Amino acid sequence: MDIPARLAELKLPPLPEPLPSPTIDSHTHLDSTREYSGLSVEVNLAAAAAVGVDRVVEVGCDVASSRTAVELATRYPQVVAAVAMHPNDAARSTTLDEDIAAIDELAADPQVRAIGETGLDHYRTTDAEAQAVQEKSFVAHIEMARRHEKTLVIHHREAHQDLLRVLGTQELPERTVMHCFSGDADFARACLAHDGQGRGLWLSFPGVVTYKNAQYLSEALKVTPRERILVETDAPYLTPVPARGKANAPYLVPHTLRFMADVLGMELDELCRQVRNNTVEAFGGSWGDDDA
Repeated sequence: MDIPARLAELKLPPLPEPLPSPTIDSHTHLDSTREYSGLSVEVNLAAAAAVGVDRVVEVGCDVASSRTAVELATRYPQVVAAVAMHPNDAARSTTLDEDIAAIDELAADPQVRAIGETGLDHYRTTDAEAQAVQEKSFVAHIEMARRHEKTLVIHHREAHQDLLRVLGTQELPERTVMHCFSGDADFARACLAHDGQGRGLWLSFPGVVTYKNAQYLSEALKVTPRERILVETDAPYLTPVPARGKANAPYLVPHTLRFMADVLGMELDELCRQVRNNTVEAFGGSWGDDDA
């Protein structure tokens, strides 16, 4: 497989320098990336492995993509699945109860490590009634994660205070991840104190942390305990510098990790190993030779 040639053919960024130690993309959408940029799942995973990203968490946003996540996790040993109704999809659904029931059925599959991405999004959903529907769906997903003993993966966009309010009323599962962390240092501290298990939530940092206008994310990263840090692409979006403006994919994680290592004053190898161990712990289960 000529990966560089295929990336060039699709006008995608070239492979970055490989990482010194392998690590994990904690949140990606292989199916959406295929539709968005034409990058097949096979080439996507091979490109990621070539630079040291040899495991990914494939995340569903509705019933159809959640089923795809389970199928991909069944087919590829380097993939594990997360299933949920995304808050914006929940707000638009005319069959939400049935959709949540379908997600609940998928959650029992052993390939599913997490319930998510669920949460609140007041950026794309601005109507108060629709936001109430998001909250209803979010609470149902929290209960689902707790009952199935799966990790909870939270989407949060311009709804930080409402999110903290909801979390304050709920018993969270043992493991909770803040996907695509988008808050400042104060919000990071609030999330880190909001677990109930005495450990805090995991904060997953996307390529946005590399942007010049996202200094607040660097500050949030600095106050996050190293054992609570994850990295993600949320591909095909949020592509890190220097590839910003092109489609994202897990093979671009090294750009984000190199930036994060500089912010934290860590050796890149140390951060890769830390993030890998954190991700294994955050999502539980067997990861082959990466079992925590």
